Amino acid sequence: MLKLVGLVSVQSIFLVASQIFLKMALASFGTFEWTLRYFKNVFTNIPFALSGISIAVASLLWVYILKHFEFSVAYPLISISYIFGLLAAYFIFHENIPATRWLGAFIIVIGVYFITKK
Repeated sequence: MLKLVGLVSVQSIFLVASQIFLKMALASFGTFEWTLRYFKNVFTNIPFALSGISIAVASLLWVYILKHFEFSVAYPLISISYIFGLLAAYFIFHENIPATRWLGAFIIVIGVYFITKK
């Protein structure tokens, strides 16, 4: 079970990293225009490329997880990504996180605990 939790945690980190890079890329694109310059900016944007690479790695890890572990355990465990997303919002994007969201994250942690218990 520890191996599964570790793999899902790494997969979730790549999944959240993809969203972080995508948010950074979108902030730098500016207003949408049907111009070559705009699309050149999009497809030469490093955070946009890193987002694609991160989601590809997350997907490959997910394929491995699905192949080797029970779906009824693996799928609920990807809720760990919500915890990482909340932490990224707080530490990277400096968002104000209300107590109700922290409580929700704590409930997810409790759920993950119960899912991993046999």
